[in-house]
Amino acid sequence: MRIAAVEPFILHVPVNRDSISDSSHTISHWGVVGVRIVAEDGTAGYGFTGTHAHLASDRLITSCISACYAELLVGEDALDTTRLWTKLARFPAIQWVGRAGITQLALAAVDVALWDLRAKHAGLPLWAHLGGATSPRLEAYNTDIGWLSIPTDQLVAGSRAAIEVDGYRRLKLKVGSPDIGTDLARIAAVRTAVGDDVTIAVDGNGKWDLPTCLRFCRRAEPLDLFWFEEPLWYDDIAGHATLARATTIPVALGEQLYTADAFNAFMEAGAVHYVQPDVTRLGGISEYITVAEAAHAKRLPVVPHVGDMGQVHVHLAFWHPATTMLEYIPWIMDAFEEPIAVKHGAYLRPERPGASTTPTEEAMRRYARPLA
Repeated sequence: MRIAAVEPFILHVPVNRDSISDSSHTISHWGVVGVRIVAEDGTAGYGFTGTHAHLASDRLITSCISACYAELLVGEDALDTTRLWTKLARFPAIQWVGRAGITQLALAAVDVALWDLRAKHAGLPLWAHLGGATSPRLEAYNTDIGWLSIPTDQLVAGSRAAIEVDGYRRLKLKVGSPDIGTDLARIAAVRTAVGDDVTIAVDGNGKWDLPTCLRFCRRAEPLDLFWFEEPLWYDDIAGHATLARATTIPVALGEQLYTADAFNAFMEAGAVHYVQPDVTRLGGISEYITVAEAAHAKRLPVVPHVGDMGQVHVHLAFWHPATTMLEYIPWIMDAFEEPIAVKHGAYLRPERPGASTTPTEEAMRRYARPLA
């Protein structure tokens, strides 16, 4: 099954509000920056990474795919996913200029496309192709109700609706305000509204320093938080380890880590309790599996971050035994032929062959941005 063509693309899909904000970013669109890999028999696999829809930086990713990876792929057997990942990830000239960042985001799109192609060739959804679902139920936790830009009254109303109307039992709220009291008051208001039986996690997006996190955690512990995600700067292993030892609130992280080695360093330091790999950062599914297996060997739960907005991770989450829940952000779901779906607070298993990464023709027309 030889590769005949490698065709990058850029889509900018609007979020479901005018804009959203966390502690570090404000965006109005999500970037679906990817590649279509076509085999000689016409079968096409699609893969993508997730971005903040900044056209100049998105073009760096597609340029890496077309200028660096394409020539290494054309003519190769598309089913050799492990060998091809290693060939691209360890290619000397590319490795010299980047083992993280742009090269990994580009590799992620390519690797996901190859796995999509492989699962389609097998006639199976990716979770089944990998070995089958390990659990009949995959809980969804709703992040989309919790943006820092949502006023407190709307945050409370949205949280209550997610529980009472949509059946969620797990929520995630953004934190990282200049005054930790603001965030504590927002969390307390939601806790009062939804009761003690609902899981509430928080996410700081790397905004605060260690002293601020220590003060926040000391005051937040009575609110029974499920985890504190990205409390500190993303690469600060020592700071996360110190925080993990100082608070009863578990630490979650991983969306900004690009390699299995980075995850291993955090795990070995006791700096993380919930491991959050993301195929869009890690160079795709192949390295994701390495991280998930390493976490599982340490009996740490794996809860993917959804830079892909869940389209790929839903397959990996149903399949891998270390995962029982998955983040839900529905911004780009309607851009795909098989969108993610949640019912009564749980994900429905995808049923079509592939990795659920095939965009609709309408999305390709409507949201496409020029590559140059």
